[in-house]
Amino acid sequence: MKESIVLVTGANKGIGYGIAKHLGLSGWKVIVGARNEQRAEKAIAGLKAQSVDVRGWVNIELKDLGTIETTAHEIARNHPGLSLLVNNAGIPGDMSVDSEHTEISTLRETLDVNFIGTFALTKALLPLLAKNGGRIINITVPSEVSPFWHPLAYVASKAAQNAMTGVMAIEFEQSGTPVETYSVHPGPTTTDLNGNMSLPGFHDIDTVGKKFAELVNDGLCHQGEFIELYPIVKED
Repeated sequence: MKESIVLVTGANKGIGYGIAKHLGLSGWKVIVGARNEQRAEKAIAGLKAQSVDVRGWVNIELKDLGTIETTAHEIARNHPGLSLLVNNAGIPGDMSVDSEHTEISTLRETLDVNFIGTFALTKALLPLLAKNGGRIINITVPSEVSPFWHPLAYVASKAAQNAMTGVMAIEFEQSGTPVETYSVHPGPTTTDLNGNMSLPGFHDIDTVGKKFAELVNDGLCHQGEFIELYPIVKED
C-alpha cells in the first residue's frame, strides 16, 4: 500500500506548521522542511506530541540552489514514497515601504527565495513526484493587486510563482506527466510574516491548516486551479 508522504517547506512555524499538523492528523506522514535544526526539532516535538507521524526534517534554504539539489537527493534516497510537495516557505521582503522606496536588493532577494528557490526545489523533486503520481501545492496570494495590501516585492514574487503553477499545469496535461499542481491562497492569517497582525477577517494557523487538509483530502483534481481558502474581503 502506497504511503502518503508530504514535504512541507517552512513547516517549523506559522501556516506551514498548521498545514503539517492537520495533514498529519488526517493520516499523512510529514517531512518538515526548515532552515534551522533547532527550530525544526522544536516543531517536530510539537507535532509528535499531537500524534503526527513525522519522518524527520530536511534543510530547505531556498536562496542556496546547491543546498536544494543536495536536499532533493536526500529526500529521494530516504523518502522514495514522497507524493506531495507543499511549497509554503518564503520571505516577506520589506512590507513597510511603497514601490517607490523598495530597494532593488530587496526585490531581487524576495524573488530569489519565493520564486527562483521554489522553482528550483519543485524542479529537483519533480522526477520523484512524477514517479509517485504526486502533487505540488503552492501557498500564495492573488496576482491581482489588492488596494488593501500590496507590498511590491512579495506580491511580485508570488505573481511569478502563480505563473509557474499555471504553466506547469498546462505542460503536465499536454505531456501526460502524472503530476497535479495548483495554488492555494490561505487568506488573511495571523503569522510572523505580517508581524502577527490580527484584524477582522483574519484567521489563525489551525483554522487555515484544517481547511487546507480538507482540500488536499477531498479526492478531486484541482489541476491548475487558484483556490482561496478565505478570500480577502473589505470590511464595512
